[in-house]
Amino acid sequence: MRSGVQFRLAWWRRRQVERVSAKEVCLVIGAGEGAGAGIARAFAAEGMPVCMTRRARSLDQLKALAEAIRSTGGEAHAFGVDARSEAETIELFATIERDIGPISVVVFNIGANVQFGIRETTTRVFTKVWEMACFAGFLAGREAARVMVPRGKGTIIFTGATASIRGRENLAAFAAAKNGLRAVAQSMARELGPQGVHVAHVICDGAIDGVFTRSRIDDVTPLLDEDLILKPDDIASNYVMLHRQQRSAWTHELDLRPWREKW
Repeated sequence: MRSGVQFRLAWWRRRQVERVSAKEVCLVIGAGEGAGAGIARAFAAEGMPVCMTRRARSLDQLKALAEAIRSTGGEAHAFGVDARSEAETIELFATIERDIGPISVVVFNIGANVQFGIRETTTRVFTKVWEMACFAGFLAGREAARVMVPRGKGTIIFTGATASIRGRENLAAFAAAKNGLRAVAQSMARELGPQGVHVAHVICDGAIDGVFTRSRIDDVTPLLDEDLILKPDDIASNYVMLHRQQRSAWTHELDLRPWREKW
């Protein structure tokens, strides 16, 4: 009798471990300051383990963000990954699935917003921007599909920009990459939606509070006070909403802009 009790107790403990390890994971590729950090915090607040990537040279900053999330009771993991590398991206997904849990949400959030006049845009610049903002998105989306489709569920969200839908002066490289990423997202949505995977593309139309914006504007405080620039936490709440949507009313493309932004 005692051995039976011990067996049931061991089974119960094993089930608890399995339940904890099977928590659905959120992966944010490009979780720097600004929107990426806000998105990671928002999904961690939902109780999901959050995995975040940046380039290896920025890993210390990412580890600080992970520690900040853990200090509030969340679970966070930092990875130094070159999102343009097929081998590193494949290994990232395999590591998370093996060691942390099934990936339920993938957010591709790499910006690559650079400005060059067309005569000054070198082949290297154009190619690098495309690799960062489009090709890396394809790699992330493909690997996400490979783990989500067999389970018949999951959410893939791509962060776009104003340049996703129109080019402007000095933004040929950025607009080409973001337009390409939008096309990847549309193609994936049509293919994967019927297989249970929700693919969304979010156009952030306007300046986002963060290091990049603050380097270009002397004082952002009045803009923040009047809600005239996009706030990372407000952006992030919409990403959580997209993941929580019922499949009878999925959104594919969502545009976010401050209330007085011209468009």
